[in-house]
Amino acid sequence: MIIPGFLIAIATFPGVIVHEAAHFWMCRLRRIAVLDVSYFRIGDPCGYVIHERTEDFTTSFLIATGPFFVNSLLCILICFPMVAPMRLFQATDAWTYVILYLGVSIGMHAFPSTGDAKALWESCRLAASKGNVWAMISYPLVVLIFVANVLKIFWFDYIYGLVIGLWLPEWLLTELI
Repeated sequence: MIIPGFLIAIATFPGVIVHEAAHFWMCRLRRIAVLDVSYFRIGDPCGYVIHERTEDFTTSFLIATGPFFVNSLLCILICFPMVAPMRLFQATDAWTYVILYLGVSIGMHAFPSTGDAKALWESCRLAASKGNVWAMISYPLVVLIFVANVLKIFWFDYIYGLVIGLWLPEWLLTELI
């Protein structure tokens, strides 16, 4: 089923906000000036962070991939405490589902955008031409980011959020119990 991206963004706005906040936090962490930021808006893109350019590959890498790490970790941390009572005690109430929605919506916005991937590809290219081994090693990751964005039409981002937010805690509980 094809659903317009802006409707998905509206339905999963917490994930968009955290995604952009992760870019913003990485800019701050690496002391890169943020020129403009929109955590959520109706439009394309549904959020953005415009920052000054950097020649440092590590900084570019962290800014581009920050949402993957931040959103994925938050998804797990938010969902795990909800999955455990559901699994162990069959406890389900409206708040449990609201919290799970929050976690999964954050998780499904973990992948960097195509724009992030393009910027990272250029940064990899420049750094690799100067002999930066980490940049050379990062090329496959950038390709995976592009592939993940293409697979969004098959709900890959939603599946990812479900896997790390619901399946992973369920699997861990099964293994621990």
